[in-house]
Amino acid sequence: MAPGEQRRALATLIAALLGFFVITLDAVVVNVALPTLAHDLGAGVDGLQWVVDGYTLMFGALLLSAGALADRIGARRAFGMGLAVFVLASIACGWAPSLPVLVAARLAQGIGAAAMMPASMALVRQAYPDPIRRGQAVAWWAMGGAVAATSGPVIGGWLVSLDWRWIFFANLPVGLATLVFLARTPASPRRSVPFDAVGQATAVLAMGALVYGAIEAGVQGLGARPVLAAFALALLALAAFAGSQLRGAHPMVPAGLLAPRNARISMAVGFTFMVGYFGLPFVMSLYLQQQRGLSAPQTGVAFLPMMLVGLVLTPFSARLVRRFGARAMIVCGLVSMAAGLVAVAALPATAPVTWIAAWMVLVGLAGPFVAPPVTAVLLASVPGALAGTASGVFNTSRQVGGALAVAVFGALLAQAPSFMAGMRISLLLAAGLALVTAAMGMRLQPSASLPRRA
Repeated sequence: MAPGEQRRALATLIAALLGFFVITLDAVVVNVALPTLAHDLGAGVDGLQWVVDGYTLMFGALLLSAGALADRIGARRAFGMGLAVFVLASIACGWAPSLPVLVAARLAQGIGAAAMMPASMALVRQAYPDPIRRGQAVAWWAMGGAVAATSGPVIGGWLVSLDWRWIFFANLPVGLATLVFLARTPASPRRSVPFDAVGQATAVLAMGALVYGAIEAGVQGLGARPVLAAFALALLALAAFAGSQLRGAHPMVPAGLLAPRNARISMAVGFTFMVGYFGLPFVMSLYLQQQRGLSAPQTGVAFLPMMLVGLVLTPFSARLVRRFGARAMIVCGLVSMAAGLVAVAALPATAPVTWIAAWMVLVGLAGPFVAPPVTAVLLASVPGALAGTASGVFNTSRQVGGALAVAVFGALLAQAPSFMAGMRISLLLAAGLALVTAAMGMRLQPSASLPRRA
């Protein structure tokens, strides 16, 4: 690679890495700010759920077609447009005078993040045509997300101690730096790809109605008419989505994608992983600050061991898979998550925070034990031509799991006789789901017989 090409490739990698960093950061940084948002904006638990889920919902739903957008207009342009929407929405979040404005801006953030995510991977693939260099570049790109997930609670706690609005304003300098590097990247190729408008519309409607119903169940009760109507709408939209995928000429989810057993189990694992990994910080952030009286920075520090274990072990994940096999890693990771969730739920209300932080490490272990191996299993189980589509559907299943965890756990907190009861039910529910999925994981094809591209 010539020196000029190396500089352009490095600029592309830095832009993609910074983009992935802010996308991941905004998914986790807001958790430690929730009690402050409740106080300043007069938000109840249902309002806080929408602050978290507004971003996750749009991000997950639009990922299904965001890859096609990047192909149609070029990855560089799609990334730049998504980044512009994301930064402007972040400014709107920081300036939000009320909860409805904040939620609307979070929805816009999710739209921008959905456009950026697949385009960032496409940019890396475009900049590094050599497979070996590309693998190294992807590792650096993934490190951006790992660092954001690890540092998010601490950064969020520190920024909230200044003003909660800074957790959103902080995206502005990162976004501007990303644009500087993006300007140095070469134009991306374009190709004509179909767009499944019916499938995308029904997917957004189904996910939105489902999350709305779960959140409102905590406010109005499970038998309330608006809640039942939302769930009925979600079922109708899901049926319409399934019909469009079966009969459509260019479906977002091709019929053969979920035919392999490994692909179906991988989707279930991705969903379950995010239920525990995303739901736990939501519940525990509220508990540590509202029930135990910790400040936002102290809450961020309490999450640090859980996040650090993922940052430290993720670089060794591939080596562990080669030694023990993907199936063993995934099952052990899910069992570790379940054990950590049960342990935290069983702690007395006055347990030292250090005990809570220590037991949450077991949940953190699921990150390096589950996420990289299950991604490899999924990509090895589908044809190469469907790898991008499979990745989009997989990430959507993950985001839906996170969004539903926040919606359901928030409803349980609101309906339970006490906060502790709602918290324990939520954590035990996530633990049970992890154990069921671990049993499903035992049926995965052994890693030794997977294709080598895993």
